[in-house]
Amino acid sequence: MGKVAVGVTVICAATVCAAAALIVRHRMKSSGRWARAMAILREFEDKCGTSLGKLRQVADAMTVEMHAGLASEGGSKLKMLISFVDNLPSGDEHGLFYALDLGGTNFRVLRVQLGGREQRVIKQEFVEVSIPQPLMVGCSDDLFDFIAAELAKFVATEGDGFHLAPGRQRELGFTFSFPVKQASIASGTLLNWTKGFSIEDAVGQDVVAELTKAIERKGVDMRVAALVNDTIGTLAGGRYFNNDVVAAVILGTGTNAAYVERAHAIPKWHGLLPKSGEMVINMEWGNFRSSHLPLTEYDHSLDLESLNVGDQIFEKIISGMYLGDIVRRVLLKMAEDAAFFGDIVPAKLRIPFVLRTPEMSAMHHDTSSDLRVVGAKLKDILGVTNTSLNTRRAVFEVCNIVARRGARLSAAGIYGILKKLGRDIVKEGEKQQKTVIAMDGGLFEHYKKFSQCLEDSLKELLGDEAAESVIVEHANDGSGIGAALLAASHSQYPELEDAVQET
Repeated sequence: MGKVAVGVTVICAATVCAAAALIVRHRMKSSGRWARAMAILREFEDKCGTSLGKLRQVADAMTVEMHAGLASEGGSKLKMLISFVDNLPSGDEHGLFYALDLGGTNFRVLRVQLGGREQRVIKQEFVEVSIPQPLMVGCSDDLFDFIAAELAKFVATEGDGFHLAPGRQRELGFTFSFPVKQASIASGTLLNWTKGFSIEDAVGQDVVAELTKAIERKGVDMRVAALVNDTIGTLAGGRYFNNDVVAAVILGTGTNAAYVERAHAIPKWHGLLPKSGEMVINMEWGNFRSSHLPLTEYDHSLDLESLNVGDQIFEKIISGMYLGDIVRRVLLKMAEDAAFFGDIVPAKLRIPFVLRTPEMSAMHHDTSSDLRVVGAKLKDILGVTNTSLNTRRAVFEVCNIVARRGARLSAAGIYGILKKLGRDIVKEGEKQQKTVIAMDGGLFEHYKKFSQCLEDSLKELLGDEAAESVIVEHANDGSGIGAALLAASHSQYPELEDAVQET
């Protein structure tokens, strides 16, 4: 019996030792995996670095590209498009004006009654209309006839509070967010469709002329006074309420910037200088590129898999369309190379754009002690369950790195515009000029950590003294009302307007 007992004891001891060895090996394996995952995270953080010196280099490069784009067509990755908007709203505008905002599968029609400097916007109304899918791939006349018919219905509902001055034709601002080559304030040739539209007979046509013919076919007496994009609409809306607005930046699904330039500082402008001495420039800054941008392997892979390889590089690292997918790509690398989510890589993690920026924002704004929002999002979106707190903390950190880089680079872009305008420093002996940047877009509006980081970074770049005179201001729905305001500031009735104000 003694020998049996000893044997059993030896066997049990060996079993315990083997189990302990397995546990140690498992822990060592887990420890090794975690170390690899953290190494990937730290390398990503380093390559996304946006030191103050780096941001100044990016801003300087932005300013250089702005000069090059203004000097000649094709002289820069920045198109620096002349908008033909040389009269921004002043606040003195009176009367009834319409706007049409066409930029996707829905369009909006809006009207405003303006009451001059004292009353400003007396009343406004709008309707939103969904475009039937067949019209998005049909012919030009069908699309514009549909839009004009909805516009006619809206005009017919003009009620109390809206008054068209006697002898006046209704005037409309047209926000058209597709690529056009503009020839004047109220004409522009469609270069190509995006966003699911494919109407071949409209390409190469003047979209204002197409809309005007459709409006006439519907029997509506209305003139298209201005053709603009959403960024210029935001600039106009901002300037109407605040005369210190000099630039507008959209940070939403995509991104762009527009600003007010001195007309004599545009070498490629060959026409007569406008009376105002100013011209709004549509930068198309999403296409900005510089060797100083902190790009990573994840940005390069995203670009290579995109529909516009090599283009819109700035947009691909700062805008809402892409931030969530950069996070996904980093997590995928950690899952593949370091078994970050266990031995099996979650299948959904391989799906491009499965992790959207709103979900990234929700994780980044998780303030719970156990990061339960991060855990819930990983489960709902990627099918990853039972994550550890350390895993959730690492995911939170990836979101933070991506958002911080995007926000700080956006601030550097704005600082580049301020440098171009000479508003980045306080000049000795001169009174400080107030400078307002009108901001719009869902990313800026809803991703609070992003927008706060942007504002903090801009202050850091400017320094305390100059930062006192620079204000970043949210201009909600600036592009909608902005188009109507541009119709007012480019009205065909300036003499009548003067007469109204004199009486």
